[in-house]
Amino acid sequence: SVFRKQFIVKESQQQHGLRHGDFQRYRGYCSRRLRRLRKTLNFKMGNRHKFTGKKVTEEILSDNRYLLLILMDAERAWSYAMQLKQEANTEPRKRFHLLSRLRKAVKHAEELERLCESNRVDAKTKLEAQAYMAYLTGMLRFEHQEWKAAMEAFNKCKTIYEKLANAFTEEQAVLYNQRVEEISPNIRYCAYNIGDQSAMNELMQMRLRSGGTEGLLAEKLEALITQTRAKQAATMSEVEWRGRTVPVKIDKVRIFLLGLADNEAAIAQAENEETKERLFESLLSECRDAIQAVREDLKPDQKQREHSLENDSGKVSNIQYLHSYLTYIKLSTAIKRNESMAKSLQKALLQQQRSEEDGKRAPRPQDLIRLYDIILQNLVELTQLPGLEEDKNFQKEIGLKTLVYKAYRCFFIAQSYVLVKKWSEALVLYERVLKYAHEVQSGAGAYMNSLKELPDVQDLITQVNAEKYSLQAAAILDANDTHETESPSQVKDGKPLSERFETFCLDPSLVSKQVSLVHFPPGFQPIPCKPLFFDLALNHVAFPPLEDKVEQKAKSGLTGYIKGIFGFKS
Repeated sequence: SVFRKQFIVKESQQQHGLRHGDFQRYRGYCSRRLRRLRKTLNFKMGNRHKFTGKKVTEEILSDNRYLLLILMDAERAWSYAMQLKQEANTEPRKRFHLLSRLRKAVKHAEELERLCESNRVDAKTKLEAQAYMAYLTGMLRFEHQEWKAAMEAFNKCKTIYEKLANAFTEEQAVLYNQRVEEISPNIRYCAYNIGDQSAMNELMQMRLRSGGTEGLLAEKLEALITQTRAKQAATMSEVEWRGRTVPVKIDKVRIFLLGLADNEAAIAQAENEETKERLFESLLSECRDAIQAVREDLKPDQKQREHSLENDSGKVSNIQYLHSYLTYIKLSTAIKRNESMAKSLQKALLQQQRSEEDGKRAPRPQDLIRLYDIILQNLVELTQLPGLEEDKNFQKEIGLKTLVYKAYRCFFIAQSYVLVKKWSEALVLYERVLKYAHEVQSGAGAYMNSLKELPDVQDLITQVNAEKYSLQAAAILDANDTHETESPSQVKDGKPLSERFETFCLDPSLVSKQVSLVHFPPGFQPIPCKPLFFDLALNHVAFPPLEDKVEQKAKSGLTGYIKGIFGFKS
């Protein structure tokens, strides 16, 4: 019977929740699969009214699905234990249930190992069962804080996986090597608790290289590192920056400053961009927490924070200067992170075909322009830090760095103009890049050490000169192409066929369904309007008098009224 336990377990875990740390979903999957297996094998535990226990024996191992039954039982118990471990952070009583589930998982693993001793099982499956049993035993001892027993179990598991990795092809060995990497931090943690002080440094390096530990060891390792740094922080009382020493009284700030060098070293040694990005985010998060702790100390003394000047020395207060130092670390780290992202984008710009094959959106120069905008904004904030306004050397260094990043920003703006064939604008921007680069070279002098970490402007000058010649050639070719395409036999001016009978034109639309023959509906045309007549003579006609023909109006008034009563008429 060939039963590849490790491949089955890993594939099931990745497809059913553990990729995102969802142990409850994986436990549900194990329960459903167990039900399906029992139904398929007709290996039911009684019916809905009565439970009848059955055990898998060596006699029925002709079908390897019986081994899968026990494996799923162990996986279900283990996943439930890990789910309870997550919930135990807020509900400590669940830790007892966690230990019970782990013991259950170990019991199923013991049964699996016993059955795999049968002659019907191949050697590889036997070794995998032994490693699985050792791993679950180690986890149980780890939770009981039995460090020596846990380390022995983990070492046994690690040894078996290393032998399996050496015995098979590279493709198959990848999975075993991953398991070895997952187990190694647990072994070092146990060694540290036994008394091996060197294990602590190795644990910290493992955590920093991976960008953060996951799984069983995560919380304990974070707590251990914090505890170790807290012990070291007790002896740290001050920090020196730019010739000034300030006391550090806040524990959170001490712990952050002690771990700063380790974090920066881990970022420099990061194996890939993803790990480096996680480490940058972790460092920035710790720095923000430290700054917040300093701000809380600044709040009680509102006047000191607003005016920030001491009456005697004219310098900012110690707590304000410490705040400026931490802000400087945060902004410098953000600049380094954005610069690292810019470098990876530049590499991707040179490998456009690879990005297209992967189906991803190809990077554009505009993406780099945005990153350099953020960097320049961070540099502006650095020049405004309290306590450094009068530091001429600092201001000069930031000014030179600003010129370097402005040069790179201009370069990628020019590249974006080249893509849309705006040759004149791109050429002007290339000249601006050269201007910034020469200013940096002429002003560097005594500040070369501070500019070592920045991109080399000489390489940029060389690249810009090459791009200028390429741009001029492309502009000439583009002008020739435009001249050729404007020949009458190839240009369509948008007129319908009825208006260009006299001109020969290659128009593929004439044989399509949307051919343009005439303007429809037809346009409006001017026509003569109906004439208007005005009788101008009427204003000069003199009419004859008509007074003698008009009856005079009867007299009115009191006299007329009386005469009317008595019948007198005028």
